[in-house]
Amino acid sequence: MDFVGKLKIDRRTKDLVKRLEPTDIALIDHVDMDRVAAESLIASGVQIVINAQPSISGEYPNVGPLLLMQAGVALLDNIGQEPFENLKEGQKVSVSDRGNLYRGSEATRKGFIASGTFQTPESIDKAYQEAQKQVSARLEEFAQNTLSYLSKEKNIISDDQWIPPVTVPIEDKHVLVVVRGYHYKEDLKVLRSYIREMKPVLIGVDGGADALLEAGFKPHIIVGDMDSVSPEALKSGAELIVHAYADGRAPGLEPLQELGLANSEKTFVWPLTATSEDLALLLAWEKGADLIVAVGTHNNLIEYLDKGRKGMASTFLVRLKTGPKLVDAKGVSRLYRSSVSPGMLFPLIFAGLVVLLTLFSVSPDARSIFHLVVLQMRLLLGL
Repeated sequence: MDFVGKLKIDRRTKDLVKRLEPTDIALIDHVDMDRVAAESLIASGVQIVINAQPSISGEYPNVGPLLLMQAGVALLDNIGQEPFENLKEGQKVSVSDRGNLYRGSEATRKGFIASGTFQTPESIDKAYQEAQKQVSARLEEFAQNTLSYLSKEKNIISDDQWIPPVTVPIEDKHVLVVVRGYHYKEDLKVLRSYIREMKPVLIGVDGGADALLEAGFKPHIIVGDMDSVSPEALKSGAELIVHAYADGRAPGLEPLQELGLANSEKTFVWPLTATSEDLALLLAWEKGADLIVAVGTHNNLIEYLDKGRKGMASTFLVRLKTGPKLVDAKGVSRLYRSSVSPGMLFPLIFAGLVVLLTLFSVSPDARSIFHLVVLQMRLLLGL
């Protein structure tokens, strides 16, 4: 099957998906494509993704390519760097069924750019099975890195740690920390009634702020390096905590400067050697939250490898500290699904109506109360 379309190109997949249209051809530079990247590409509606890198290198069993295959998205893999060097955003390109990429809408020798390999469900499954054999080796490396950094990062849980002076009241309240990780959409949907009833302080970690907006909620605080937060979220009125390096460098201030938010009274810079989600959990703890509910946070080997991290010293320490108040709601949507279907509700509603009609027919008092209620409603509505 040949593909023809407008090329959208970016080395950062999370930036590219913001510009993708279903008719576009996506060009990424993403070795070992993770689940979140794959799900965002699928959500864009594109029919083909071209990757300059191997989408599954064999280092560990990443599920991104499997998800693309299951969604019917074509994946032209390991095409190299030539397209990035010779093509520009918005150019019309074509892809032949042999995996050749051409400039323009026709496959010509003059327009040839590069060649890759179309992945199939069988090739991805084989690569995935081979990668699973590397889990033990990755786990050992991961554990060693975590241990080696524990002593270096122990200061992140010290009692004299500086905490941004946010003005949002947190003490004795519930705090919901949202990270755009695995199953975050489903979990937020399940937690809608909890959010409406308990009215927790809502903290979005980078793209988690947009996840809250998409779910119909407004974040009170946004924490992160701000590279995957939309301008709409940044301008929503939330207090902003820019995650900086330990030496004080804060690249996350650049998008805020463009929006005129860098010098706002609601913007703080927090230099700390940890992940952004660690900062969000620490903030809630240090500000006296009564309960901390985490959605979409990373907490296992595959997820950390997906994020490109080789250890979890900071996360281990932060969770040790916040553990007494921390509830990890990740995956709650898969824990229980209601078994009550609409078809089961109708008989219950019908039975209730029968009981009410019977009561009205045999009880004058019930009829009098009903008439009073109707009269009150008419008075309220001015009828």
